[in-house]
Amino acid sequence: MATVTVLAGGAGRRLGGSKATALLGGRPLIEHVLEAVRAGGLEAVVVAKADSPLPPLDCRVVFEPELPRHPLCGIVTALRELTEPAVVVCACDMPFVTGPLLSWLAGLQAPLVVTSAGGELQPLLGRYSRSLLGRLEAALAEGLSMREVARWLGAEVAGGAELERFGDPLRLCSSINTPAELAAAGG
Repeated sequence: MATVTVLAGGAGRRLGGSKATALLGGRPLIEHVLEAVRAGGLEAVVVAKADSPLPPLDCRVVFEPELPRHPLCGIVTALRELTEPAVVVCACDMPFVTGPLLSWLAGLQAPLVVTSAGGELQPLLGRYSRSLLGRLEAALAEGLSMREVARWLGAEVAGGAELERFGDPLRLCSSINTPAELAAAGG
């Protein structure tokens, strides 16, 4: 069984608080992602800071270092802590991701696959191989953005027709970052 690393260590500054606990349709954002993980027949591991507000969870939680505050910190932590040769990564603020999409990503073999929607790389929805751990640690130390990391490592990009099999790519890859986006999503 593949593992999906659900990243929940962000500060949620633009949203005004924890993304994991923000309510969408009466449920925490993270629960929408965890439901998709279960629907895909996968195991979820939440990676967060020790002080990250989280709702009650029915999966393993791994704590990442307090610094730096960077999504790559969560990915590196997951690859260090878990035994799988690769992890699927999904941010906790991506409530429209689906189980079939996560399962498909888990089945890919490329060392690094990131999604793309609307012409933008979406590196917080992808597959990261343990073989990249040293290079990911170096990128984290350099403070590279996630998109810079994907380009630097030559990520394969899954977008367009590949994602359309699972729904509207813009919706699948959308993340909730602001109160307006939460309201527009139905929160």
